[in-house]
Amino acid sequence: MPERHGGLNAFAVHTLKRMVTAHPEHEFIFLFDRPYDEKFIFGHNVIPEVVSPPTRHPLLQYLWFNLALPPVLKKHRPDLFYSPDGYAPLRLKNIPSLLVIHDINFHHYPASVPLADRIYMNYFFPRCARQATRLLTVSEFCKQDIAASFHVPAEKIDVTCNGPGEIFEPINDNQKSQIRRQYTGGEEYFIYIGAILPRKNIPRMIRAFELFRKNSAKKTKMVIAGKKMCLTQEVETSYRHSPFKNDILFTGELPADVLGQLLGASLALVLVSYFEGFGIPVVEAMHAGVPVIASNVTALPEIAGDAALFADPFSEASIAGAMEKIAADASLRQQLIARGHERKKLYTWEKAATLIWQSIEKTIKQTLS
Repeated sequence: MPERHGGLNAFAVHTLKRMVTAHPEHEFIFLFDRPYDEKFIFGHNVIPEVVSPPTRHPLLQYLWFNLALPPVLKKHRPDLFYSPDGYAPLRLKNIPSLLVIHDINFHHYPASVPLADRIYMNYFFPRCARQATRLLTVSEFCKQDIAASFHVPAEKIDVTCNGPGEIFEPINDNQKSQIRRQYTGGEEYFIYIGAILPRKNIPRMIRAFELFRKNSAKKTKMVIAGKKMCLTQEVETSYRHSPFKNDILFTGELPADVLGQLLGASLALVLVSYFEGFGIPVVEAMHAGVPVIASNVTALPEIAGDAALFADPFSEASIAGAMEKIAADASLRQQLIARGHERKKLYTWEKAATLIWQSIEKTIKQTLS
């Protein structure tokens, strides 16, 4: 069964695999904090090493980076330390470093992050960012946000991108009908994909769906596909009090192939978060041939461009209005799908890996100059 890796994991797996394959002349040392699966050793030029302890808690993560890792780096003496999750030893000496900070949502919306993780991230991310030789992030929005929030020169930050899962592609009308019969009794539906977190704005999306349904003759449904994370009481309350709760389906976390089918058969993706550093589901919808309703804030306008209908994430009426336009206008849907088909070419894992490698070369050159 195909796997769907979460944001940071997907980025690391897809890009490292491509860099290892594209550069057999280089040796890569992969450092794991627990026994690894051989499928993550992408070539003969990879040297894997397990470094204890497993980082299952912020305190263990601190010990791993600052006590366990330095002797390993001293042993291997790499030309570069590359971290796809933004962390590094705080006293990393004599080794140039390139750290990827995907976004800093925890800095702006701390309620989305458990307390221990929040404290750890707010302490270490700014320090690691200022110490690093160079930084990478996934959007121009994040570049400016990191520079301003962490007092890092913008010219020190490079921009790469994310890509889609391989299972996202258009499906035919017969498949759409079958999936709709299976999940929504044959009715059309909007879909949200992602973790259920406060910054994802699920309660307001549910209330916007209510406004849409009150003004619609159709029995359009809402599918919410994602794992419950933290502080979801408001989501549950909004759902329980909704007069259309029987038309709102929470699927939980789904296998990638099922998720691809559900997205492909949907009327539109709805992603109206308060904060997104990139918004991978938007790109996945483009690859699946599905229109997008997106927030008009943070990175989403940059990523979606002209291939989405935008809404104010703080306005239920704005979100509902976008739903009404999508549901009523088949021509608009086809226009957004066509634009998405072109725009998706900007966001591939091949491009992401190439841009990372360019940043790696820039980091090493900067150190030598």
